[in-house]
Amino acid sequence: MHRRTLAGVVTGLTLAATTGCGGSPAPRADDASAGSGKDHGAVEGAQEVAEPQLHLTTIDAGGAVAQLDLIEGSSAKVGTVGVPSAVDSDGRYLFATTADGVEIVDSGVWTWDHGDHFHYYRGEPALLGTVEGDGDGDVTVATGPLSTAGATGVFFAGSGEAVLLDNEALADGEVRERFRLDAEPHAGLVAPFGDGALVTVADGGEVTGLTYHDADGSAVGEQIPCAQASGTITTKVGVVVGCADGAVLATEADGEPRFERIDYPKGTTAPRATTFEGRKSRPTVAALSGTTGIWLLDTRERTWSHLDAGVPLRQVVAVDDEEGHVLALDTTGRVRVFSAEDGKQLAATEPLVDLSEAAAGVDLVVDQERAYLNVPEKGGVHEIDYADSARVARTLETPTAPVFFTETGR
Repeated sequence: MHRRTLAGVVTGLTLAATTGCGGSPAPRADDASAGSGKDHGAVEGAQEVAEPQLHLTTIDAGGAVAQLDLIEGSSAKVGTVGVPSAVDSDGRYLFATTADGVEIVDSGVWTWDHGDHFHYYRGEPALLGTVEGDGDGDVTVATGPLSTAGATGVFFAGSGEAVLLDNEALADGEVRERFRLDAEPHAGLVAPFGDGALVTVADGGEVTGLTYHDADGSAVGEQIPCAQASGTITTKVGVVVGCADGAVLATEADGEPRFERIDYPKGTTAPRATTFEGRKSRPTVAALSGTTGIWLLDTRERTWSHLDAGVPLRQVVAVDDEEGHVLALDTTGRVRVFSAEDGKQLAATEPLVDLSEAAAGVDLVVDQERAYLNVPEKGGVHEIDYADSARVARTLETPTAPVFFTETGR
């Protein structure tokens, strides 16, 4: 997602409701990503290994899916989906929006976050199936912290269908819906939380708030105010949904969901955040603010801060490492590295991708050591050492043109 120190105002919301039992628990206030599902993310037929099985998984313009193993250097073709218009990922699955709906690719590699340590797995990649939806319009996919527990949300704007997928079933190769709700068509979202999800509520096509639905789709508690809800991400702390005047943060306290407001700093005139991006399982995320601005949301401290990059940007991502790196892809195709502390530019590459020619799928993906940027017209992906003056460490040739891609095994 895309992302001085001005503090936001946190106010509690009144809704407190009991969630159902079973599945994965709602995120704890101090650690939303710590896994507690049985077998620590293990799946029958997969091998637990000693290190993350990092791959680049790519989809070309015709829907051909392939993988490049970043450890061994080997590559393999996985299969073919429909012609993609967008792709989302949780670090294991790829959710490709096509004419048929949302087609799901399992990369076969994943990491289970157990709080103070991790488990790493390697299995076989596969095409799992399709989530169908009616109507035209955009599809919004929202993922959770764990690929073998919890859920994934899919919202079809053209029809207003809100779908929650069961991740444990996905891990076993089955596309199973926990619930499917019908609402009026609007630009909405389904944000997985606990056994259920936060789903947008609209009036006349305008989003007015969120409702928590449990695992069987039943609405629980009162509507949560969140005008013009847009953008959601799961952090180490909880689930974030962006609102016109800030964000809602969903956590669990004493076995019950808790919904807090994190308002923008008083008096700010900076454009709001509408999408969020950050390194997986970290508390701070980033979002574009207009053309040159960057919002940083620290979900642990419940604060916003605003940076001005001084140049037009296309995408921003919070690394949230010890050095506080924030990465950005500018409109000239350069990757820039900023300090989260004061917004100072620390490094920049030469132009790496021609954004006037590139498809919409050009993406900047980060892990704890490297960033990856796809160059569809050249059939490769740049690997960037952002902590070493944004040095291009390698340019990797992928087995299919990476019109869309992600790093899997994270």
